[in-house]
Amino acid sequence: MAGRFAPRPRPARTTVRGGHAGAPTAAARAGAVPHQAAAPARVRTWVPDGPLDLGLVLGPLRRGPGDPTFRAMPDGSVWRASRTPAGPGTLRVSADGGEVCGQAWGPGAEWLLERLPELLGAADDPSEFVPRHRLLALTRHRRPGLRLTRTGLVLESLIPSVLEQKVTTVEAYAAWRTLVRTYGEPAPGPVPVQMYVMPEPRTWALIPSWDWHRAGVDDKRASTVLRAVRVAARLEEALRMPAEAARERLEVVPGIGPWTSAETVQRSHGAADAVTVGDLHLPGIVGFALAGDRETDDAQMLRLLEPYAGQRHRAARLILLSGRVPPRRAPRMPVRDMGRL
Repeated sequence: MAGRFAPRPRPARTTVRGGHAGAPTAAARAGAVPHQAAAPARVRTWVPDGPLDLGLVLGPLRRGPGDPTFRAMPDGSVWRASRTPAGPGTLRVSADGGEVCGQAWGPGAEWLLERLPELLGAADDPSEFVPRHRLLALTRHRRPGLRLTRTGLVLESLIPSVLEQKVTTVEAYAAWRTLVRTYGEPAPGPVPVQMYVMPEPRTWALIPSWDWHRAGVDDKRASTVLRAVRVAARLEEALRMPAEAARERLEVVPGIGPWTSAETVQRSHGAADAVTVGDLHLPGIVGFALAGDRETDDAQMLRLLEPYAGQRHRAARLILLSGRVPPRRAPRMPVRDMGRL
């Protein structure tokens, strides 16, 4: 893939999409966040109607421990850097007693604060879930603060999900981290550590083939991202659709299948029934937890989850949170370094 194009000298380089992408600045290559003038944060407080655990609700949005768009701090606060329809924005969420405080910076601050309740599960109704297995009932009792987040952003969840297709999480997280730090922009506001907003669609389209390769992304996944960003506006329109219709729209893009569409709408729509099929580990975990069978396949998993129709994703989340997983019988899948190929 990389051998088809000869790298051009910096600072300008011709990309596979027929344009030019500026080279990262010296500060960006060194990993330094440029100095930002202090700006007052926009603030919103919100009182949830029940228990709320920020870590459980927002945890699925973190793509690995080094995700440059997400930070969980020792004081319990969570920081997120997002590219909203209004522009880049940084959101800090903290909980004190029964009240949640959101602080936001950047052009997207108002957009982030307006959707703060939905981000924290206000549109989710945990009472609709009726546990029919002792393990699920016990886990729900121990984790009352679980809500399903709704980000209102499709590409933000779609692109990292594409990068996670058929590779180890270590490889996928490294690719996301590398590409966002190289082609994203520093998050606005007084971020506590280095944080970046993911690139805009056109910037994704201008990433040269050799930089995809260096980030460990094969041509198939890179091509899927490129096809998705070409129709970014149409994909973001899926937010106004029910989750199943949104999945159908996403799957029109070649390279996006049921696994990727489910992983996306779980986060963008807060889809409580979007169970992930095609996963290497999930069927065995669900089968082991509910039936003691670690050899369960997708069809058997769906039969086991049938009593939870409408809430199958929540049931799977509770199973994963229960800690009841089959013992490992083989070494982890080896991590490949595509940049060395």
